[in-house]
Amino acid sequence: MNGRVCSERVRHNISSSQITANKIDTLTRDLASDDWVVRVKAREELVSSGGKAVEPLTQALSSSKQWVRWEAAKALCEIGSPAATSALIESLEDRMFDVRWLSAQGLITIGNKTIVPILNALIEKPGSIWLREGAHHVFHDLGRGKLRAALQPVMEALEDIDASVQVPLAAKAALDSIKHIAMK
Repeated sequence: MNGRVCSERVRHNISSSQITANKIDTLTRDLASDDWVVRVKAREELVSSGGKAVEPLTQALSSSKQWVRWEAAKALCEIGSPAATSALIESLEDRMFDVRWLSAQGLITIGNKTIVPILNALIEKPGSIWLREGAHHVFHDLGRGKLRAALQPVMEALEDIDASVQVPLAAKAALDSIKHIAMK
């Protein structure tokens, strides 16, 4: 499961309804501060604002500054909003390991809703080693119950020496299996 990485939900005296769009923009810009205390405080307040912060945080995942991407991924991980799924999948290919890890943890926090989009990404980009590693991480934690049988061939393909060839085939088969599971 996601362990402690995303479990530190932040609670502030400010309710999410009191945080304005301007405040969210300011806090998002504060993620780029050279002062780590400012960054942490900004992230905590963005997390406390919940869904309102998702869009600016997903944009921050594209920053050229690695600590901004890290703070954004950490915040999205803690918020756990399905609206961040696409951006977190894209961040599985970030050049910084910690951002990739937090992005995978965020997808795990969001849950089973992320499986189909990840499978589709694997079909579209089978050559991405980092995407495959992140997908393996997510599927390892989410592949429980009925989904385990559908995802097991994908897990095996992700571990295969010829993964870039095997993964799209296994992902397509898993999508078909998941459709059948959903119809029952």
